[in-house]
Amino acid sequence: MLFKDVLGLPHIKNHLTSSADAGRIPHAQLFVGPEGSGTLPMALAYAQYLICENSNGENDGGSAACNLKFNSFAHPDVHFAFPVANTEQAKKHAVSDNFTKEWRDFLKEQPYGNLFDWYRLIDIEKKQGQIGVDEAKEIVKKLSLKSYEGGYKIMIVWMAEKLNNAASNKLLKLIEEPPEKTVFLLLCQEEEQILQTIRSRCQILHFPPLAEDLIAAELLNKGASQQEAMQIAHEANGNFNKALDLLNKDSEDLVFEKWFVQWVRSAFKAKGNKTAIHELLLWSDELSKTGRETQKKFLHYCIMVIRQAMLINYGVHELVYMKIHADGFQLEKFAPYVHENNILEINEELEEAIYHIERNGNAKIIFTDLSIRLTRLLHKKPTKISS
Repeated sequence: MLFKDVLGLPHIKNHLTSSADAGRIPHAQLFVGPEGSGTLPMALAYAQYLICENSNGENDGGSAACNLKFNSFAHPDVHFAFPVANTEQAKKHAVSDNFTKEWRDFLKEQPYGNLFDWYRLIDIEKKQGQIGVDEAKEIVKKLSLKSYEGGYKIMIVWMAEKLNNAASNKLLKLIEEPPEKTVFLLLCQEEEQILQTIRSRCQILHFPPLAEDLIAAELLNKGASQQEAMQIAHEANGNFNKALDLLNKDSEDLVFEKWFVQWVRSAFKAKGNKTAIHELLLWSDELSKTGRETQKKFLHYCIMVIRQAMLINYGVHELVYMKIHADGFQLEKFAPYVHENNILEINEELEEAIYHIERNGNAKIIFTDLSIRLTRLLHKKPTKISS
């Protein structure tokens, strides 16, 4: 991966290359950025810059053979750790090395991809991936060996918030005092989910969402029309992965919005209509059959829609980026039902459902309870402001 292949972020590229050229390379760095902001492509480009001894801010001029190895993501001094779970090919004690081929395919096809994309690729949507203690042991073993080419060894930990406590504690000493010329690059979206003891040992670099015009320009290069590129770039809200999914009509949000609209319509029919309760039960049953990661991602999508509806209701249209594509459903008409008397409770109910899903609760019961509670909350009246 070359720096020129990483969208935008010139200030971060300049910081990484100039500090490397000056010999100031922190042994542990934490890249924090929202989905689709480019933390993984940047980490790959930075690793190539360090190992291949490139200079002057561009990934060229160093070792040609070294740069060639990075094209296939097969350099022996770059190691990866990422969330996995037991599957048919790794029936117990699954670690990242069991999925090397799939990971390289992922890097080639979806370097801006999210965790849900990765789980779909390795078919663990119905499980919850993690970076466990077995992975931590592998990391310790790999980094105890000498560098294959005598230069830097780099460990890239993708979605580092999935490190469980046992793995995090096992890596503490290594992250604090790694072997010479060893660099940890931890990538995450939710900084607060990483143990404070890990964070305190890292130099933290925050990635902003990508600029709308930058995403639009890249979509134009991929064949989108001017109007389509601008519309998708706005809707993507700085997430290049979502922009690509919307361009290819492969976004999971398109499925999630159908589920959301189905629930909202059933919720409004439920007032004074007992038969609509049956529809809510069918909705809950449909969602309970999907994988836990799909369920969690859908609930996060619901939180996002509710927040966007509230912004519309209170006239903050410049912060509204979402568009519902389902026929006949307009977010503007739904917005008045999200107000000061129910927004906090709705958000709490959705967060609590995510909590129970993560802890392997019965999905059908969770979604049935959630649908009934949210239906009641939607029928709450806003506070009347006297003139």
